[in-house]
Amino acid sequence: MKITYENDITNLIAEDEWMMEVLQAAKTLNLPDWWICAGFVRSKIWDTIHNFKDRTPLTDIDVIYFDSSNTNEETEKTFEATLKRILPNVPWSVKNQSRMHVINNLPPYSSAVEGIANFPETVTALGVKLDEEDNVILTAPHGIKDLIHLKIKPTPRFLESPDLLEIYRERIYKKNWPSTWPLLETYY
Repeated sequence: MKITYENDITNLIAEDEWMMEVLQAAKTLNLPDWWICAGFVRSKIWDTIHNFKDRTPLTDIDVIYFDSSNTNEETEKTFEATLKRILPNVPWSVKNQSRMHVINNLPPYSSAVEGIANFPETVTALGVKLDEEDNVILTAPHGIKDLIHLKIKPTPRFLESPDLLEIYRERIYKKNWPSTWPLLETYY
């Protein structure tokens, strides 16, 4: 399948029974400003472009949300436990983006999408969720061009300082995505 537009991505996900089941489970939490992001979306696209028959295993399913009124990490663990009861074989990870800026010493975020925009790589800065009618909604703050052209690049935030660029480089080295998806190109 050729992927050119954002609706190609949302259609691909909507046709994937397992992905829709995961999205439905996350939706039941009724989290404010929620998304499933990063590898959940990215890996599906890369698997499709590489014509893989089987899904590449995910180390986690990143559910994010934004709630500045409760930044207690234990609350996130409670949400993870709820999701594990719904789909026990899914490696859930739930994070409130109102506290995640601290990890990379960045200014506070104002929304989950701003958190996604500040992920290290453009190909990871993606999120999907279901609207009220269960349509798949995609956010891609830096677009989908790098994702569909298989180019791993830092987000603008990670080009702002040598320290952040080094975090990006270390992640790319550790992730070693080209060993799984050989058509990928890495920049910086």
